[in-house]
Amino acid sequence: MDKIAALSEILTADPTNAFARYGLAMEHISQGNPDTALTEFSALLQHNPDYVPAYQMSAQTLAKLGRAGEALDRLHHGIAAANRTGNQHALAEMEALRDDLS
Repeated sequence: MDKIAALSEILTADPTNAFARYGLAMEHISQGNPDTALTEFSALLQHNPDYVPAYQMSAQTLAKLGRAGEALDRLHHGIAAANRTGNQHALAEMEALRDDLS
């Protein structure tokens, strides 16, 4: 069973499983499917609004696709989540990306 099938199976049983949803999004990125990955990141953030890596990776993906406005919006929410959760490393990286895009 490939990674996408295995992670999808986990999500069928538990659609709010943040680890599996993040892994599925990252696998879609690695297989060259950024739009599908962005859909998975959005689903993840609906159920887990403080899952900071999803904001960071989806913003990076949006930026690579030339969708700077959407990336900045995602970064805005991600920076707030990083502040709420005390994730200083992700906070610094997202602030740097925001500054690059602004």
